[in-house]
Amino acid sequence: MNPFTEIVIQIIQKIPAGKVMTYGQISKLAGNPRAARQVARILHSMSRKHDLPWHRVINAKGQIAMKDNETRLEQKLRLEDEGIKVSGSGRIDLEIYQQPINSDTWEI
Repeated sequence: MNPFTEIVIQIIQKIPAGKVMTYGQISKLAGNPRAARQVARILHSMSRKHDLPWHRVINAKGQIAMKDNETRLEQKLRLEDEGIKVSGSGRIDLEIYQQPINSDTWEI
């Protein structure tokens, strides 16, 4: 596994319940601000193997990015179970629920 992938996995594992991060936020924190799509691929391929809280990762607009209706609903329900308000269109208020990257949590 390459170092970027390892760091991305560690970051996703540390997203606390009740908070979300964007793909771009994670890629920036992992050292490659232009690799948001790579974060999405890592999340897709490694979530089960590493038991990642995949539902806490959303797009830069504050929206659930899943295209599959069943997966979108699952993500919405998981977020709501953690106390995150999700609109009917799948939008999350980043000002309230986004995990800041300048906290001590991110020392990898």
